[in-house]
Amino acid sequence: MKLIGLISDTHIPARAKAIPNKVFKIFQDASLIIHAGDLTRLSVMEELEQMASVIAVHGNMDTRKVKEKLPVTNSVHVYDWKIGITHSINFFFQTRRFKDIVEKQGFHVFVCGHTHRPSLKYKSGMLLINPGSPTNPIPPFITRPSVALLRITKKDIEPEIVNL
Repeated sequence: MKLIGLISDTHIPARAKAIPNKVFKIFQDASLIIHAGDLTRLSVMEELEQMASVIAVHGNMDTRKVKEKLPVTNSVHVYDWKIGITHSINFFFQTRRFKDIVEKQGFHVFVCGHTHRPSLKYKSGMLLINPGSPTNPIPPFITRPSVALLRITKKDIEPEIVNL
């Protein structure tokens, strides 16, 4: 089994000084961390890389430096599962393009961020997961800070939203 940590919308240092320590405890056994954008600074990725390999995309609030280094979309294979990553999925849902992308790319999981609200649902036979934000949940009185985990085996993917 491989454990994948999912995180998004950290907004360091604009909305928090640092990644909460609890995130590092939750991700301590992760073999890979996926950041779905709005890191704001590359140092966030570098800090996460001390725990595991990191795959990231840039978000709408990222600096020019982050946007130059990270792509808008990315993907990774874990066993025979294909995981797609982008920051904002809203664009894809507004058109037929989402279904076309899923069918052409063959994603089994699609990770996104942007809303700061965790969600986990299946669409077009694919797991769509947003880990929320560990530093800036919106709205804060309803949504708690969160990240997510994927437990992946050759036969199954078990997703989990983890409230901090």
